[in-house]
Amino acid sequence: MNKIDINQTAPTVKRSKIFDIFFCAVQWTWGLSVNLVGGIAYLICTKILGYGHQKFGYSHIVYMPWNQGGLSMGTFIFIRDEKEKIEWLYNCRIHEYGHTWQCLLLGPLYYIVVAIPSVIWCNCFENYRKKNNVSYYKLYCEAWANAWGEKFSEMKRIEE
Repeated sequence: MNKIDINQTAPTVKRSKIFDIFFCAVQWTWGLSVNLVGGIAYLICTKILGYGHQKFGYSHIVYMPWNQGGLSMGTFIFIRDEKEKIEWLYNCRIHEYGHTWQCLLLGPLYYIVVAIPSVIWCNCFENYRKKNNVSYYKLYCEAWANAWGEKFSEMKRIEE
């Protein structure tokens, strides 16, 4: 296996300036409700609390001192600061980036189609998944996030 660089960011795909403007315009109009909450949390976490952060493709990742895995709110991603679990961190960034693109497509419907099912699957079905050896990524929105994360970051997740 190649050495993984946890500071690696998603390559900026050569897209036109028009696409960049379109992406931001859609995220901040159609996806306003999701991005507004994420943006406020981002400012609090980075400017007031001083948590580490980085740009990753079209998103902004904040490394959090919490026990959760990852949480995406539009273009803002919050991930557990697990620098010693390099493969997990590498995969998590790609996965959460997929949720950024889901928000672009779904806008305010993101809460209903992705966020709520994801939170329920994560927090209420952990024992079921362990007992039945079911992957967290089996849920439609999580598998979709993996696929889109890989597509739009142009990075492949490492098999777990």
